[in-house]
Amino acid sequence: MLADFIVTRKQRRAIPVIGDPDPDVLWRLDMFYTAVGLAIEERSGLVTPPMIEMKPMGASDAWCSRPGGWSLCRDIHRFGFETFRKLAEAGTKLVDDATAAIEAYPGVAPA
Repeated sequence: MLADFIVTRKQRRAIPVIGDPDPDVLWRLDMFYTAVGLAIEERSGLVTPPMIEMKPMGASDAWCSRPGGWSLCRDIHRFGFETFRKLAEAGTKLVDDATAAIEAYPGVAPA
């Protein structure tokens, strides 16, 4: 199952620069941020439902919402990680950052 998240440089180069996200890519994106949300919930005890909303902004741009805020996701159709280690590091960083923010501002999040 985790192998689906690995997209090597060679595979990434084979994906056209212009294109809409494939359903498999959207699934990977959803599963990644769902896992991040569940890990934040486990650490903090707060419910953190993932929210991903894809709105095409052009050929390869989209706005997406994720735990931690809004960001412009360029080349979302190429979403993936070069290695399992980079996948783990990306997820861990998001969870660590969110947990730190929750701890730094305890009055903001309802208990």
